[in-house]
Amino acid sequence: MNNKPFYITTPIYYPSDKLHIGHAYCTVATDAIARYKRQRGFDVYFLTGADEHGQKIERKAKERGVTPQEYVDHIVDGFVSLWKLMDVSYDGFIRTTDPLHVACVQRIFKQLYEQGDIYKDAYEGHYCTPCESFWLERQLKDGCCPDCNRPVELVQEESYYFRLSKYADRLIAHIRKNPDFIQPPSRANEMLQNFLLPGLEDLCVSRTSFQWGVPVDFDEKHVVYVWVDALSNYISALGYGTEDDTLYQKYWPADVQIVGKEIVRFHTIIWPILLMALGQPLPKQVFGHGWLVLDGGKMSKSKGNVVDPVQLCARYGVDALRYFLLREVPFGSDGVFSNETLIYRINNDLANDLGNLLSRTVAMIDKYFGGEIPAPDAINIEVDDSLFSLAARIPSELDARMDTWHIPDAIAEINRLVSACNKYIDVTAPWLLAKTEEGKRRLATVLYNLAECLRVAAILLIPFLTQTPGKIFAQLGTPQDLRDIAAVAFGQGRPGAKVEKGEALFPRIDLEKELAELGAAGAPKEIAPACEIPPIKEEIGYDDFSKVDFRLAKVLACEEVPKAKKLLKLQLAVGGETRTVVSGIKKWYAPTDLVGKTVVLVANLKPATICGVESRGMILCASDEGDLLSVVGPMVELPDGLVVR
Repeated sequence: MNNKPFYITTPIYYPSDKLHIGHAYCTVATDAIARYKRQRGFDVYFLTGADEHGQKIERKAKERGVTPQEYVDHIVDGFVSLWKLMDVSYDGFIRTTDPLHVACVQRIFKQLYEQGDIYKDAYEGHYCTPCESFWLERQLKDGCCPDCNRPVELVQEESYYFRLSKYADRLIAHIRKNPDFIQPPSRANEMLQNFLLPGLEDLCVSRTSFQWGVPVDFDEKHVVYVWVDALSNYISALGYGTEDDTLYQKYWPADVQIVGKEIVRFHTIIWPILLMALGQPLPKQVFGHGWLVLDGGKMSKSKGNVVDPVQLCARYGVDALRYFLLREVPFGSDGVFSNETLIYRINNDLANDLGNLLSRTVAMIDKYFGGEIPAPDAINIEVDDSLFSLAARIPSELDARMDTWHIPDAIAEINRLVSACNKYIDVTAPWLLAKTEEGKRRLATVLYNLAECLRVAAILLIPFLTQTPGKIFAQLGTPQDLRDIAAVAFGQGRPGAKVEKGEALFPRIDLEKELAELGAAGAPKEIAPACEIPPIKEEIGYDDFSKVDFRLAKVLACEEVPKAKKLLKLQLAVGGETRTVVSGIKKWYAPTDLVGKTVVLVANLKPATICGVESRGMILCASDEGDLLSVVGPMVELPDGLVVR
């Protein structure tokens, strides 16, 4: 426990008619990190909010016959309601229409103008209104915005410019000197290669063609460009530049700023250069997470492929949705949403494993020991020690994953303990031990160990699931002083606690029936891939199939093959040996997307030299031979080297 300040932010969300599950993913992941840090004794400040200015808002408000302020007020109420529903524990909520923020942006703009970092000129160029982005001719994609593929407008107006180019070399040096500044590393490489090294243009930072924005107080026909306005929220919310800047002095620079990959450019180029010009420290890290996608594409209202988190919470519960988002999606990479995958996680991880373990343990304590957790007695050194050592090791393993924001891997560590407990029940067979007095002495130890592992798991789940840990503690009769991380060590649980059987934590869902009901109700449903499915190939005999040796392999490292447009070089752990495999999947995966993942390897393929690299095997992928491709892997955690049958 250290009480050290820790400042974490999400992007402030741009008002649209509805937030979808992709927004919920980013905020819930940030919330999990904030809760984890609080549990470990950090003095956390978690900021989120709403980015409310811009031409798009002005136009939409006019279409609806309301003022821009009325339009954003209604939408922001929805933001606040959703974060409350999903138990998002933010400490600060900033709106760019807040007077405190407006005054801060005006002070920043004036300071930069007075010191010569902002100057007036005429602007002519391409502008994407939905993305609030300016683009050079060479950056357009078929004449459209490279981010959203919508048409751009040719804009001609008087503007103020910010001297981005003046600070480019300094930012490049900072990125190279601080490899953790932009994470994952693939995002840093993208910023360097695509934007910084080719040369930065000065940035247009004011507009005169609309009025819904922060006025430039010394030239009021101009409003501040939305990204300079929006990015300043991270320090305006802390009182930067005011008489009371206590929060700023305490929490800045931010420890980590979590943003979607589509806005990494603004947060790792414009934002740090803005801070450099102000003479302020840069955030310690900007982490660009991937998208939660449907059918390989980003969710958006305009595409009609959004999934409503409010509906999902109502149907499955807040913790079930939080669990899916945190466990299923690799933080930093894209994840895919489908109803089937959501229900699989609920049934497999939450109902079958965690929920069933609690139900069985409480029921056996109630049946065999009158509802009181027994004192351990007869210990089986080999069987029990294995469980003891795992329970003792899991907290530090989880810490190691969370220190690098590998949230799914951290939750997987907790799942390992739960899975080990279910296996422990099968090995110890409590129903047989209960038949004799000697066996019942052993049974006391077995049930104490199960209850204690559940207590430890519940403590570790607190940052991720906001309601389930309390339910576990209640059924186990865990006293308040044993629910904190300080009491996470196995063996602190006191015998004699009274268990109380409750409702199932997560009732099992009938998949086929549920999907039929979802379809009938018009609820969000998985979108089928729009691709032509090739016919099944000619039948082969079992002898032919048995010649192929499929193995699970763990990706230890991954990098691009120099001068190769399609290839990645992977280092794989395969049951005690390490192999190098070259795979043509660079179009679909960044190297960091694959590290730590388990894949299926054709292990007995003859070696081949590809672009000067010897490749020993082939990774299995599913593909339509076009735009869709996914590496094949197991649905649950399994050790490398296992035979795939």
